[in-house]
Amino acid sequence: MFPPNGKTYLYPPYLNEMKRKVYLETSVISYLTARPSQTILGAAHQQITQAWWETRNQYELFISESVLRECAAGDSIAAQRRLMVLAELPLLVIDENALNIASELVEQGIIPSKAAEDALHIAIATVYGVDYLLTWNCRHIANPELQRSIATFLEQKGLFLPFICTPEELLGNENDE
Repeated sequence: MFPPNGKTYLYPPYLNEMKRKVYLETSVISYLTARPSQTILGAAHQQITQAWWETRNQYELFISESVLRECAAGDSIAAQRRLMVLAELPLLVIDENALNIASELVEQGIIPSKAAEDALHIAIATVYGVDYLLTWNCRHIANPELQRSIATFLEQKGLFLPFICTPEELLGNENDE
């Protein structure tokens, strides 16, 4: 019988693509809302982030309490701009499982202790099974060498590391001139 189960669908479920889930790490929000950068690289990151932001409706976006806390810190005017962008985004609650994973990433020396908050972003994205962790933090998060160690650690726990990328990578060919 068509449609399946006798129900009417706007689109058949097998053609209805689900949106990919994206966890937004703080650096993305910072580049999105910052005053124009005086450096070439900073300005490029801002432009790319703004271009990706225009495609955000293709994805289901998420943030965490950690992102909220980081975005609220610092200059009050800049913090207000960051928090306004986050106001309507769903919040992933930091649970005990995420805290344990983050702690273990630091204790095992995979993520340096000074970057414990970065370990927490990775753990939250992993626990909630998002598709992408979007970041400009290429030192402690979007670092291929660290990702290999993180992925191995998580696989031993039966977990999978989300695809970690920058807005530029997620834009793909749309950013080519």
